[in-house]
Amino acid sequence: MKDSGNDMKREVGLISLTFVGVSGVIGSGWLFAPLLAAQMAGPASLVAWLIGGCAIMLLALSFAEISAMLPVSGGIARVPHFSHGNVVSTAMGWSAWIGYNTTAPIEVEAMLRYLDPFFPSLYGPPAAGHGSTFGDLTATGVVVATITLLIFTVLNLFGVRLFARFNASITWFKIAIPLVVAGVLIWDNFEVGNFTAVGGFSPMGLQGILGSIASGGIIFAYIGFRHTIDMAGEAKNPQVTVPLAIIFSLVICFLIYGALQLAFIGALPESSLQNGWPQLSFKGDLGPVSALATSIGLLWLVSLLNVGAVISPLGGGLVAVGSMGRLAHALSRNGFFPIFMQKLNRYSVPARALFINFLVSTTVFVALPFDEVVSLNGAAIILSFIAGPIAVAALRKIDPERKRSFKLPLLFLTGPAAFVIATLIIYWSGWDTFVILAGCLLVGSILFLLRMYKAGMSEMDIKPAVWMVPYLSGLCLISYLGSFGGGLGVIPFGWDIVVVSVFSISIYWIAVKGCLSTAQYESYLAEEEI
Repeated sequence: MKDSGNDMKREVGLISLTFVGVSGVIGSGWLFAPLLAAQMAGPASLVAWLIGGCAIMLLALSFAEISAMLPVSGGIARVPHFSHGNVVSTAMGWSAWIGYNTTAPIEVEAMLRYLDPFFPSLYGPPAAGHGSTFGDLTATGVVVATITLLIFTVLNLFGVRLFARFNASITWFKIAIPLVVAGVLIWDNFEVGNFTAVGGFSPMGLQGILGSIASGGIIFAYIGFRHTIDMAGEAKNPQVTVPLAIIFSLVICFLIYGALQLAFIGALPESSLQNGWPQLSFKGDLGPVSALATSIGLLWLVSLLNVGAVISPLGGGLVAVGSMGRLAHALSRNGFFPIFMQKLNRYSVPARALFINFLVSTTVFVALPFDEVVSLNGAAIILSFIAGPIAVAALRKIDPERKRSFKLPLLFLTGPAAFVIATLIIYWSGWDTFVILAGCLLVGSILFLLRMYKAGMSEMDIKPAVWMVPYLSGLCLISYLGSFGGGLGVIPFGWDIVVVSVFSISIYWIAVKGCLSTAQYESYLAEEEI
């Protein structure tokens, strides 16, 4: 619905938008990802970071073309609305919204877990046999977590300019600290022999490399670029700013993660590799990089790591809260959430949406264990990424004459490839995670049907969404028979990638062919002021 009083201000420049993406990627996981990737791929984890970065770059560039062409706020939810209508956009937006409302609590809890050794009243004792050093948040911990989330929400209320400046100041530290850590480890304790020890450079072969991309934290680190898309509606000169910000943020983050991985492997003590890469581990509550620095006597570096361990999730939580406010605003414009959530305050911020998200997010602290929240987060967000490759091809078909400052090259190849990548990300998450994802979609479907029943079922864009039925059903079956995360293993590794690829390409062309009509697209476009 068009509402001229609900237009956001374009006040975010290239550097600020780039830093939004960087802050989303360099979150709480950077202290753990080097260990997880090394356990699964050994020194070849460096190759995994490169492959993962290129794969996500291809996927991101499909969103970059659309966001430059149609720079609307909450792009993850709005992009498929213009190409495939309200059913698809609601499914993608709802899935992303669930993920976003768990991202901020994850970042807050990550920060509190780093602080727990200094403030032990935040967490209770772990459950017997749980294998974790952390229990559930205590009453004090819930209060502190809620107040922290409220601070993030309040900071987002005073306009995107203040948000961008505050985030930029944090992001400078988020860039500097891991680079300093990597530089010190390389300078002080770098062993070239570690890269060929215990089985050579790639001890687990191709399966280890691909497995580390999926389950070693690599893909899920990179997908933080999505926050750049969500704030496209507030970017200055978005036709240029948005594509460049996406590219710059991913390149910067690849260099940071690559340097960390290189330094981590090179600085490992010889004794830590005696049992092989899969058994590589470090004790300590502050993570493997901190434990590594302690083991080689760099105690001052541990103090720096502790600072980074608080600043990184602080910035990640701030960006996540801002993005999920824009996403809720977009879902309201799609007709899914109530219209009152479109209302902006005098700083052109969706304040009502932010506070509703705050109430939903705070329930996460008491409703679900942390491990389940992390699983739900990954499952919910990854589905929303399939919209980009389909929408970019569909919009070229629907509106070929509209100016595009950036175009995804060789679309007949890169479009299907990006869709295959998005589907593989979902598949690699495993059967157990897919079950959680299916539950989220079922709840969203019920809410959407209730909403459409009141508005009129004729308003539903059903035909352009038909492809989702065979897509989700087929992916469910492949995940169940596959080799990841609780699957039966009937489809062996290697062949499963072939199956997913052939299946994805078939669905891709069906989905592109079944897009909205030009007339329906123009009616939705008329509701926006672009």
